[in-house]
Amino acid sequence: MSRWGPEPLPGGGTRFRLWAPDADGVTLEIDGADAAAMERGDDGWYALDRAEGPGTRYRFRIGAQAVPDPASRVQSGGVHGWSVMPETAFDWQYPDWRGRAWEETVLLEVHAGTLGGFAGVTERLPAIAAAGITAIELMPVGAFGGMRGWGYDGVLPYAVHEAYGSPAELRRLVDTAHGLGLSVFLDVVYNHFGPDGNYLGAYAADFFDAEVHTPWGGAVAVERAPVARFFVDNALMWLRDYRIDGLRFDAVHAIGNPAFLDAMAAEIRAALPGRHVHLVLENEENDAARLRDAAFDAQWNDDFHNVMHVLLTGETSAYYADFADRPAERLARCLAEGFIYQGEGSANHDGKPRGSPSAHLPPTRFVAFLQNHDQVGNRALGERLVSLTDPSRLRAATALLLLCPQIPLLFMGEDEGSATPFLFFTDFHDELADAVREGRRKEFAKFDAFADPAARARIPDPNAAATFEASVPKPGEDADAWRAFYRELLMLRHERIVPHLAGATAVGAQALGEAAVVARWRLGDGTTLGVAIDLGDEPAALPGGADPFFTEGERFVAWIEP
Repeated sequence: MSRWGPEPLPGGGTRFRLWAPDADGVTLEIDGADAAAMERGDDGWYALDRAEGPGTRYRFRIGAQAVPDPASRVQSGGVHGWSVMPETAFDWQYPDWRGRAWEETVLLEVHAGTLGGFAGVTERLPAIAAAGITAIELMPVGAFGGMRGWGYDGVLPYAVHEAYGSPAELRRLVDTAHGLGLSVFLDVVYNHFGPDGNYLGAYAADFFDAEVHTPWGGAVAVERAPVARFFVDNALMWLRDYRIDGLRFDAVHAIGNPAFLDAMAAEIRAALPGRHVHLVLENEENDAARLRDAAFDAQWNDDFHNVMHVLLTGETSAYYADFADRPAERLARCLAEGFIYQGEGSANHDGKPRGSPSAHLPPTRFVAFLQNHDQVGNRALGERLVSLTDPSRLRAATALLLLCPQIPLLFMGEDEGSATPFLFFTDFHDELADAVREGRRKEFAKFDAFADPAARARIPDPNAAATFEASVPKPGEDADAWRAFYRELLMLRHERIVPHLAGATAVGAQALGEAAVVARWRLGDGTTLGVAIDLGDEPAALPGGADPFFTEGERFVAWIEP
């Protein structure tokens, strides 16, 4: 089977390839050399062997249009510029690193651009490790249009975004992390391409499914072999060439092909024996079947966030309406069974059933969070919870997050009490910039606070440089107190809970009132972990076991009993 991207040849030189079934011909252009026609082979693949090697700038010409290699490893001049043959040699300092067990995972989601690129993230790694966090999760780093963006509008998923740094700098980040005992996860987007710099449809219309649409454009046709190969090889590239430890697959419900997901996971597992490689899904469909075996480690549990957000803030607009009724009972189900929606009708999904039964799954199949890029950045003004609820409730919620058996994820700045907003930012221009700006404001018309057009006009322009600059996280005024709080909780998690997470199962959970819950799990060593939380206005009588190992005022208690 033909594969995407340039391939170094054993005797020197490079084989250049492109799948362009709709093109009558493809020409390879190399900067500083004569253009040459590529040879058409089977099934729309074009190829040409050349003597050039690493550092070569190249692109393809199809008719009058010059296009980058869709599997370019490096770009020069952005997503519309030249592709560059990469230098793959790197002096790994920790080549024997094999990763960490999934049960040890405590994730910190970071945006490389707001932290000063790959080099800026690398500088922060010692402090992250010292806090008790065991893994960082990079938001997408594949090349996208412009300099600024979240990364979910990527169009060249094999190439690291130029504004973040070079491939060598990303490898140095990963290597440094491994030396500190940190795993590195990467968020990858295989469900769509962004609007700026996506040339694939012009010469490979079959890359997309004309009958299926996503909120971001045409769905990728992963049932076709060249398309599936494009994404599976991309996943393997990050895991092999960059020694990334885990991938988070964005919005796989928009791919709509569970068989492809399973086949991809199986190939990844077979290709990387002997390493702790972790595969995590984001899936609105709450598809428990994808979590039943070792193919995928876990799914982001939006249900946990959504019900906790209702309890912490009282907000019930838009998708929070699905969690407004009986929130304590819903939280109890989340702690005991994973998903809240397990086949019930959801108003946010037009009343259609959402989810499947998940009570049989271990709690470590779920990644829980109070905040992440979506749940902060998709707010109109990007507010964090520290600005939306009172400190006592937030501290109790944080204790629940870090001391329950679900795998916790934090968002950059959260452990420092940062009040800096994280806004939606892009770097589009002209008509596309106008469309994104106005589309963003229309999106919030369904929220009560922005029903008035004048209120929507105050939503920051995503394309303004100031919107990006305002999103660079800064420690909060009481950062030292928050850091100490997180360190204590993470120390307790690693000492009292993590060694016994393998084999953990839920015992049960009950609501104690409108905003209080108690939950218990049988740990792998046979002991029982209990937690109780009260987020209400009137204190509830919380159980505490005979010997609580952590309490937070009258709002939270955790204990372990024989």
